[in-house]
Amino acid sequence: MASQPNILWIVTTQWRAQATGYARDPNARTPWLDGLASEAVNYTQAVTPHPLGPQARAALLTGKLCPENGVQGYWDALPVYQPGSATPATGRTVAHALKDRGYATAWFGKWHLAERDRTAPFVGETHAKQIVPPERRGGFELWEGFESGFLLNDPWLHGTRLPQPRHFKGYQADVLVQRAAEWMSRASSLPQFCVVSMEAPHPPYHAPAPHVAEVKPGDLQLRANVPVGGDVEKQAREELAGYYAHIEATDRAIGKLLSEVDLSGTIIVFTSVHGDMHGSHGLFRKAWPFEESIRVPLLVRYPRGKAPSTNLQASRKDSSPISLVDLPHMAVAWAEGKDWKIKRDSAPISMPAATEIAQQCPVAWRGFRSAKHKLILNADGTPWLYFDLERDPLEMKNLAGDPARRGEIEEMRRWL
Repeated sequence: MASQPNILWIVTTQWRAQATGYARDPNARTPWLDGLASEAVNYTQAVTPHPLGPQARAALLTGKLCPENGVQGYWDALPVYQPGSATPATGRTVAHALKDRGYATAWFGKWHLAERDRTAPFVGETHAKQIVPPERRGGFELWEGFESGFLLNDPWLHGTRLPQPRHFKGYQADVLVQRAAEWMSRASSLPQFCVVSMEAPHPPYHAPAPHVAEVKPGDLQLRANVPVGGDVEKQAREELAGYYAHIEATDRAIGKLLSEVDLSGTIIVFTSVHGDMHGSHGLFRKAWPFEESIRVPLLVRYPRGKAPSTNLQASRKDSSPISLVDLPHMAVAWAEGKDWKIKRDSAPISMPAATEIAQQCPVAWRGFRSAKHKLILNADGTPWLYFDLERDPLEMKNLAGDPARRGEIEEMRRWL
């Protein structure tokens, strides 16, 4: 047991892969993550399997794609794990798997996988104060969080030690980091698995970001695939000003966790459940199959700079087609003293159900992404998008209707 590493997941929301200092975004002020990246494996091609919150979180926790894990649409709750049922694996999460391997497990923060009131506002105290019953907390022994609500300041928390929602003052990420740091710093004879799940930098983008000077919209550098000179550019600049402020505030909160807790024996994972279009291709928010929506940051820092069972230097860039759905399998391998290796050459991506939420992609789709290509099919199986990512990383030319590409598209469709 003593040789098992502690494992810490730092999970954010709507933080696209392009928006970090180490990814050379000129707008992003992320000194703590830049430092972490200098010591970590930087998975430069990492994706979310489903670029919408509940579906992404279900895949992240279960290691299974939607709808196989029991979650298909936005309003679906993660099934309760019932070992004696006809489908015993349904609802089984990484917390169950690591507990079986001797770990103490804890969750702090946003859940977004319980049954919700569809009539309540997305932003506000109704979803923030909604009780998530113990059987729906994914098997975590200590669970302290909230369903959703997008209150980036002054969050409501409930859970194992808080039977009723309690109002905490402060920036949400700071509050969660403090609670998690206290748990991780306690004396324990067991290895620890801890998840810190933050809502930032999810909208509302102009919620206050304490002690951060918001960048002037006109000073921002936009991605080259954002149409300029009209309403799209205006909205993108206004929202990105707040977005980058919350990125800086969240980076600072992460820095507190990295600096105040002894993590020398801990594998640290930093990621996000999905990105945000922010005006690219004239679109906003997520559920879209474009890079700004599906690409997520993913850093893995190993203790002593080495992967568990190899001498492979951990401080490096890795272009493997990693997905959030792989993280539970990585964690189980680490708990068993093994290194995890990817066994495929592309990552499946999909929106298994259409969503009616404003600004999100309104249709279902499925496809795959490799470092070189991305193919997206409509729900009826017809090609919608096909991009040569090597030559066209900004996805400016859709090759789905190109007769010269018909043969290779048909070949790739057989992979799906």
